[in-house]
Amino acid sequence: MKEQTQALRLSPSEIPNRIYGVSNWGAGYFGVSEQGCLTVHPTRNPLVGVEVAALIQTLVQRKVSFPALLRFPQILDTQIKEFHEAFRNSIAEFNYPAKHRGVFPMKVNQRRSVVERLMASGYRYEYGLEVGTKAELAAALTLTLHPNALLVCNGVKDRRYLEWAIQSSKTGKNPVIVLEEVSDLPKADEMSTALGIRPNLGIRVRVFSRGAGKWEESGGETSKFGINTIQLLDCLRLANEHQMARQIKMLHFHIGSQITDIRRIKSAIKEAARVYAKVYKMGYHVEYLNVGGGLGVDYDGSRTASDFSVNYSVQEFTNDIVYTINEICQSENVPQPTIVTESGRAVTAYHAVFVMNVIRRLNPGLGGSEIDPSRVDSEVVREMMDLYKDINPKNFIEYYHDALQHREELQSLFNLGYLNLQNRAQGEWLFWQICRKAIKFSRSLKARPEEFADLENILASKYICNFSVFQSAPDTWALDQLFPIIPVARLNEEPTERATLCDITCDSDGQIDKFVDLRDVKQALELHEVNSEPYYLAIPLVGAYQESLGMNHNLLGSANEAHFLVDEAGRPHLDKVVRGASLAHVLATAGYAMPDVLEGFRKAVEKAEDEGRMSAEEREKLVDAYEKTLDAYTYLED
Repeated sequence: MKEQTQALRLSPSEIPNRIYGVSNWGAGYFGVSEQGCLTVHPTRNPLVGVEVAALIQTLVQRKVSFPALLRFPQILDTQIKEFHEAFRNSIAEFNYPAKHRGVFPMKVNQRRSVVERLMASGYRYEYGLEVGTKAELAAALTLTLHPNALLVCNGVKDRRYLEWAIQSSKTGKNPVIVLEEVSDLPKADEMSTALGIRPNLGIRVRVFSRGAGKWEESGGETSKFGINTIQLLDCLRLANEHQMARQIKMLHFHIGSQITDIRRIKSAIKEAARVYAKVYKMGYHVEYLNVGGGLGVDYDGSRTASDFSVNYSVQEFTNDIVYTINEICQSENVPQPTIVTESGRAVTAYHAVFVMNVIRRLNPGLGGSEIDPSRVDSEVVREMMDLYKDINPKNFIEYYHDALQHREELQSLFNLGYLNLQNRAQGEWLFWQICRKAIKFSRSLKARPEEFADLENILASKYICNFSVFQSAPDTWALDQLFPIIPVARLNEEPTERATLCDITCDSDGQIDKFVDLRDVKQALELHEVNSEPYYLAIPLVGAYQESLGMNHNLLGSANEAHFLVDEAGRPHLDKVVRGASLAHVLATAGYAMPDVLEGFRKAVEKAEDEGRMSAEEREKLVDAYEKTLDAYTYLED
């Protein structure tokens, strides 16, 4: 048994990849230093990186409390460059005579600092924006875009949305107003006539093909987005009647988000290109073929068509799009359109890392001291004591099953009043100790019974972490999204604990109990024992959607935020710190306006003073302390 255990031990250099899969999902942005610390390489240069543990110390010294979101804006630059250069390579390779124009969908991450960085780094590529609501449009109107960059206006539109989308051209923007339904066209005609501006229009068309993975329902012929081919013909006819045919400049197709299988992309692009060709032949000289988003992120590092991975590279993605459109246009003898893409997840996911501190560890079934046999006065407990003493690698399966039977008997006797509380506690302690021994012995079996793997998951430790799942990683709760999770240090030290993560909300769903594995999804994460030193965990790849979807469950607000830049020598520079939500802020979002809150508290303490339960001095101290508390961080600060 000892020899088999030794054979399973990993060398320090194997731990980061064998246990946490850093080289699989890291995409060159994440690695591990010789000291066993998680590193970030914003330009993908393995020689230029920073240890996350060092960044944490910088923030601690500046009295920035955790949890905190670490941003690396240079990763946005790198992703923008890689994405556009991949399209340029494809266009050159297949002699595609037209261009590619990317637009960033603001729904993926609406933070101004993120969008501004993307627009700045994408300026030379004429990178634009996609908006889907009035609020996103209002934000877009304040941002600097390249004069040739597109402003794609998607979504359901009312008169005000249409009015501002059309008038955005006066502010130097280049809008394309995408019609989501046939009735949008006469409304657009009426508004553009009133304003004296004839805007460029697009039509969003449903294709039969759809993506693969968690979000495949967002595409296909039953999608809520766009119109079918029958309605497309009606819309084109209506455009002629309203003398707007020349304004139809774009056909828009939404395949789906996080498309996991490259074959689905090929199929959908082929169909979209064919629709474009047929429409062009009908006399509508469309300039832009918008193939939507869909470029996925390999969250689990498996490079498969699973829900949270992709079986293709960025270059393969762009090659298939360019080649397919080119081939069909040549076969149909129509000019190749400018290709428009709305990939946002792949652009932003890698740039943000959420870091949280572990508060404490809970071990199911543990507690109390070892039982003194001389104080056991129950026959069923004595029998469990014998099982505990005599269990070994040869009999552990039988003894474990005996322990299950004894535990049921113990519970029945206690419910009938034949056992006292001490007897029950002794039996419970013995049962969980027998379980732990059985788990240990079961690991030596070549064909391990499934019940012991399940038992090991049940007995996994619970690490209580200073964060809210619903605020900082909401997709883990809503969609069973898998994000890589990894300690920021001690990665050259073999972990001794298997654990699930629990947040500090008062909600049983506030936990993470599914984790990235090399071949499957594991039910517990390998972690180190928590000692007197702070223990931090990182959740990388949270830069897409998580901030937009985060909610103030239990009035836990947004986390502190730190932006780091890394120079060519690998030195980190703290660019800025954005304070997370205070108690006052989250209370205001729930309708507790600060004047009313302070007035309500003052009345409560004044009443207590009038009733003689506190002095005037105590009242003043309480009011002052309450006002200061309202300015505090919503997360644990000790």
